[in-house]
Amino acid sequence: MQTSHEQPLKLLFTENDTNNELLYNAYNQVPYVKDGINATVVDKQPDRVNPQQWGSKMAAHTMAMVQPGETFTVYYRFADTPHEQPFADADAIFEQRIAEADAFYQAIQRSGLTDEEQLIQRQALAGLLWSKQFYYYDVDQWLRGDPAMPAPAPERWNGRNRDWVHLNNADVISMPDKWEYPWFAAWDLAFHCVPLALIDPDFAKSQLIMLGYEWYQHPNGQIPAYEWNFSDVNPPVIAWAAWRVYQIEKEHYGNADKTFLERVFHKMLLYFNWWVNRKDVEGKNIFQGGFLGMDNIGVFDRSAPVPIGGHLEQSDGTSWMGMFCLNMLSIAIELACSNPVYEDIATKFFEHFLYIANAMNKMGEDGIKLWDDEDEFFYDVLHTDDHHVIPIKIRSMVGLIPLFAVSVIQPEKLDNLPQFKGRLEWFLQNRPHLAQLVSRWYEPGIGEQRLMAITRGHRMKRLLRRMLDEAEFLSLYGVRSLSRFHAEHPYAFDIGNTRHEVKYLPGESDSGMFGGNSNWRGPIWFPVNYLLVESLRTFHQYYGDDFVVEYPTGSGTYLSLRAIAEHLSRRLVDIFKRNPHHDDRRPVFGGNDYFQYDPHWRDYIPFHEYFHGDIGAGIGASHQTGWTALVASLIQESCGS
Repeated sequence: MQTSHEQPLKLLFTENDTNNELLYNAYNQVPYVKDGINATVVDKQPDRVNPQQWGSKMAAHTMAMVQPGETFTVYYRFADTPHEQPFADADAIFEQRIAEADAFYQAIQRSGLTDEEQLIQRQALAGLLWSKQFYYYDVDQWLRGDPAMPAPAPERWNGRNRDWVHLNNADVISMPDKWEYPWFAAWDLAFHCVPLALIDPDFAKSQLIMLGYEWYQHPNGQIPAYEWNFSDVNPPVIAWAAWRVYQIEKEHYGNADKTFLERVFHKMLLYFNWWVNRKDVEGKNIFQGGFLGMDNIGVFDRSAPVPIGGHLEQSDGTSWMGMFCLNMLSIAIELACSNPVYEDIATKFFEHFLYIANAMNKMGEDGIKLWDDEDEFFYDVLHTDDHHVIPIKIRSMVGLIPLFAVSVIQPEKLDNLPQFKGRLEWFLQNRPHLAQLVSRWYEPGIGEQRLMAITRGHRMKRLLRRMLDEAEFLSLYGVRSLSRFHAEHPYAFDIGNTRHEVKYLPGESDSGMFGGNSNWRGPIWFPVNYLLVESLRTFHQYYGDDFVVEYPTGSGTYLSLRAIAEHLSRRLVDIFKRNPHHDDRRPVFGGNDYFQYDPHWRDYIPFHEYFHGDIGAGIGASHQTGWTALVASLIQESCGS
């Protein structure tokens, strides 16, 4: 090892054993413990490392004065044999590795991308690769404590994750980021796998299969949410991710891995049944998922019991389940093409989707429904213990998520599955009100395709009218999670003597809910924007170019749904691009002029957790936040030629 300034360099050795003396006032079994390097460097205690220079833990220590504008370089090399000149070929090796990386990305990136688009996509994908981490968590061991250490407090057995004693994680996993969020989250991981499929489909597939292992998935079928609370409820997007990874690998690498698809499908059957049995309180196909990632977007904490009693009938929870149904249907149809056994289960998901879609639009004979005819929007509905029904009229992403539940069935697939087709025709003849309400089954689209969607053409247009209104959801940089309408018209809800208010704020929230964590109130959130783009493309696949919508609302310009999807994609990508009409600034850097203009920083792009709803500035975790790497997929799908 050497430094460019040839400063003296010391190797510091110690053991990786805990300092029992410091923590427990107990005897240290080895003289040099794991905090010895820190004590030597920070506390100036050189006797805390092994002078004989051996141990299970090592660090190199050097110091140098670096003047403004200078650089300080350290070379190190790991080798199993001595080298007389270990750094003689260092520059050549670096050049070779850079050339290899360039060749790798050139083979992946589509032609016609601009230099900016290549830069953004490559850094997003590289960040995903960097965010892999070994994750070890044995819940049973954690509850019991280390046998060699004092027993943990008995309260631990009544705390979080106590119901997950089967969970034993010891895998390399894609993390949201390795600093602030160094643990897996199931739906984060699902979103990560879609761009990962572009560069490493085998790893992407292994991650989705992993979540269904018996030492991950609960015996009751639930998928663990995240370390903070495995019992929390994430939106069920794993089946969607598996279907997309399968399609991406098939398109880009020519490999239709039905074995992978089948393995995930079987585990998702258990997960689907968990949702049906645990989250449909009244058996009416209306689901109460709870949190579902929507921090601070509602009038009260959806992870906790309703403070005035009763339960929420959730527009987004029900819509996620509609999407889950269609994802499972798509997978079942694909598997049935080579194994007719799957025609039976495909029929089950077809029927279940229609019941969910019917419930979304008209919930039974009592007239309770999640669609509001006057506002032309979907809302959560509070069902109190004394049988009052209160629509929670907040214009938020909750009301746009029904757009995600859309799929198109190709005619050749139906013709190749006679049992499935026959059962569908029987069901539609005997339950025509369901098909006519939501599926437009008797109105073939482009090329005799069949559409399945929660929102019909007219209702879908009504939702898009709000979504594409720049005074409401549409920002220069994507779709906001809360309508800008609520900036001047906050939604208020009185609980006892306390008024709870939801107001649009484009950046950090001033709410104390969730401990002040604003997350999704107002800012732009990449995963749901990506799903909106996908949904628009799917609708266009059925309706074609003749079906047009005003974009933006009130502009007098009408575009096809495909064109709107591409415009929305470009708005999202523009968060990271230099803007030649705005002093070459990248919106992601906001008002930070140092990052905007310093040559050492301006082209190193952070992929934040979410983004300012008006100016696109990055907010939240500033490191590689995996789901924002979906920008790489948007660039691959929408940019270039």
